[in-house]
Parts: sequence; structure tokens; C-alpha cells
Amino acid sequence: MAEPREIDATEITRVVRDLCIEINYKVPEEMVRLVKRARELEESPLGRQVLDLLIRNQELAAEGEYPYCQDTGYTVIFLDLGQDVHVTGTDLYDAVNEGVRQGYGDGYLRGSIVRDPLFDRRNTGDNTPAFIHTRIVPGDQVRIQVDAKGAGSENMGKHAMLKPADGLEGAKEFVLQAVADSGPNACPPGIIGVGIGGNFEMSAVIAKRALMRKVGQPNPDPRIAELEAELYEKCNALGLGPEALGGTQTVLAVHVETMPTHIASLPVAVNIECHAHRTGSRVI
Repeated sequence: MAEPREIDATEITRVVRDLCIEINYKVPEEMVRLVKRARELEESPLGRQVLDLLIRNQELAAEGEYPYCQDTGYTVIFLDLGQDVHVTGTDLYDAVNEGVRQGYGDGYLRGSIVRDPLFDRRNTGDNTPAFIHTRIVPGDQVRIQVDAKGAGSENMGKHAMLKPADGLEGAKEFVLQAVADSGPNACPPGIIGVGIGGNFEMSAVIAKRALMRKVGQPNPDPRIAELEAELYEKCNALGLGPEALGGTQTVLAVHVETMPTHIASLPVAVNIECHAHRTGSRVI
């Protein structure tokens, strides 16, 4: 039996630090392309003006190394940890949080996390703790994906335990209502992450994981890809438009993920990402 591959925790810290800085300065290229496409498709003059400003903001952030948005977000991290990896030196999650601490400090990024949700909403000062989702996968590598998730869009997330009898139409209706209710708070146009199936908590996790897919890349299941395309058209037909000032471009993409569920359940979660979609990944 082969010896496990050792990875020093400081390497994980370094990667997380670098990603935190990079993603807050530079929006992914595919996101830039979709915003420009939305500008071409937008029928509202005011909507086109808003999209022109967003495009210029993307350019300024990348050129000058300024944060694309003042809300530098919850730090959401998806870790795919190879089962043949042994992390040495310190606790894995301590290493991740140290990377966030360094990244937000060295990058002059706003710390937005309070240490207690109810009684003592005092800022932790370094944007920790991160919100970490870990999967054990085959192999001897670690894949780290970081998302700087703004609160405006995060706050517009919706979750429901539908009845199986509600079916596909019920799920579509719930997604469309969630987008309609989000209004200007989610800073459209953005990406709609949808998780269907699993149980209460897993539907929300896969909705967020759906946002981590390359923007606009369809689900490999043709039935789900067809659903994504239909929801994209219907969300844009709502008429919210850029920054909800009216128009035809409310969303840039809809990503749907599914998983098995109980015979008596139909969980559906919607997690919205604003135009400040800041994500990046590295493999160690």
C-alpha cells in the first residue's frame, strides 16, 4: 500500500490567502463575457446604462487592484480532499482560516463577519471564520475553491420542503418566486443556484455548490440542462432587469443541481449570486 502524500498546512494557507485576494480584485472571465452579452441583449436604455457601469467597474477593479465590491463577502470554501492526502503541521480548518485572515489583511479587504449572531455582533476583524464544505474524494490532491459571497444576494436565498405532488411545476414556481422577491437586494443580473433533492440541509449546500460551476456551463444531464434554460428565460421575463430598474436581463445563468431524496420529500433551495460573482480554485 502506497504511503499517503503529505501536504504541509502552510501550503493550504498560502493558496487560500492568494485566492481571497485574487477573486476580490478580478471577476472570472466567463462572468465578464456574460455581462457583456447581457449588455448586447438588454432592451432597456437604463438597463444598458447600468450594465455599462458594471463592465467599467470590472475593468477598474482588475486594472487597479481594487475590490470589485465593497462587500467582500462571507468566505465560502469548498474543499475536495483526496483520501490519500495527509495534511501536516496544523489542523486543516485552522490552516484555511489563517489563509482567510492573511488574505483579507494583506489585500485590505473588508472584514464582515460578526462573532455572535444575536447577543454580541462584534466584528471578528479578519473575515473569519470561513464557511467550509469538505468532501473526501479519491486521489492524492486537494482542490480548493473559494467564493466571496456578498450578503445582499445571500440574504435573498429561499428554502422550501415541497410535497412530491408539487413536482416539477412546483419547483419551477418556487424558483421564479424567489427571484421575483429578491428585487434589487440581490444586485441583478446574477446567477441563480438551485438545489433540488437531498434533505433539508443538503439541498441548500448543493444550491451553493451549483454556483461554483463555471458560469453558464449546463448541467450534464440533458433534462436538467433543459430546466436551466427554461428557468433562465422565465427569470428574465420577470422584467426586473439590471439592478431591478426594469429590463430584460435579470439573470446571467441558472445552475441546477439535484440529488436523491426521500419518497415523501421534495426539498428545493435557491441561492442567488449577484453580478459580483467572485470565485476561483487551485489544486495542490
